[in-house]
Amino acid sequence: MRITKTPVLTALAAGLLLAGCGGATVNNGASTSAPPVSSGTGGGGGDAAAACAPFTLAMNDWVGYTADAAVLTYVAETELGCTVTQTALKEEIAWQGFGNGQVDVIIENWGHPDLVAKYIDEQKVAQNAGPTGNIGTIGWYVPPWMAQKYPDITDWNNLNTYAELFKTSESGEKGQLLDGDPSFVTNDEALVTNLGLNYKVVYAGSEAALITAFDNAEKNKTPMLGYFYAPQWFLSEVPLVKVDLPPYTEGCDADPEKVACDYPEYTLDKIVSTTFANSGSPAADLVKNFTWTNDDQNLVAKYITADKMSPEDAAKTWVEANPDKVAAWLE
Repeated sequence: MRITKTPVLTALAAGLLLAGCGGATVNNGASTSAPPVSSGTGGGGGDAAAACAPFTLAMNDWVGYTADAAVLTYVAETELGCTVTQTALKEEIAWQGFGNGQVDVIIENWGHPDLVAKYIDEQKVAQNAGPTGNIGTIGWYVPPWMAQKYPDITDWNNLNTYAELFKTSESGEKGQLLDGDPSFVTNDEALVTNLGLNYKVVYAGSEAALITAFDNAEKNKTPMLGYFYAPQWFLSEVPLVKVDLPPYTEGCDADPEKVACDYPEYTLDKIVSTTFANSGSPAADLVKNFTWTNDDQNLVAKYITADKMSPEDAAKTWVEANPDKVAAWLE
């Protein structure tokens, strides 16, 4: 998720399939299964299981992505007999893997027009495999108690009035705008500058840290202004209130340095390597057909985070409750 760059409590991170995600590269990313092999070279047998070559699924570091990946992996392995390697990689690094055969699938992509231009349009090593069915939104939020006590704080025009409330040791004399992982899609530093706001962007470092900060801010009634996004299960637990930034209009974010408008709505999509797309593997069709709703993703993400289920168990639970949706992916 990002214009030039996009979107799990520490405890829940341990339950994800994101081992060592932070600094992984396409050459050293942590894997959770067999080592990656080139796609489309295996199989050839008469049934789907025999025809499914192993494939590598990049794992980005937010729980919604994990939910998508867990369900896709579960279905690929149990229904098609595939071997799926999950490799923890940052968003932009994952795209590099399309060119050297180390990544076959990114299951949730947030825009990235620069990467689309490079790897799909120019190098032609990747292809768009269609929407996931999820609609993504990004924005600035305050905890519910702040919106109730300061009703006009949800208008960006009034944020400087409240900057004093958001001062932290890291933001100094300015109010703090807390972002998540620095690699997530964000225009926030440009927005602060171009809107003339007396704020400093501070990075929590991860989705988990961002969620913990919002959770504590609501429980303890402490001020917080932060970056957040949907789909995201946490919004059903704590209904954060969005700040109205200047409305998004087509092209208003064309120059990352001059952005002074809200984020667009993102149609989240899937990106696959050209080799994988042309492999004839039933896994390529599964990825192409995989679609679900924000509610579906949020439910699986909740299983993993709030209910402490393993991603595998969360996927199994959802799949068994939604046989018709899964059957449509396998047609």
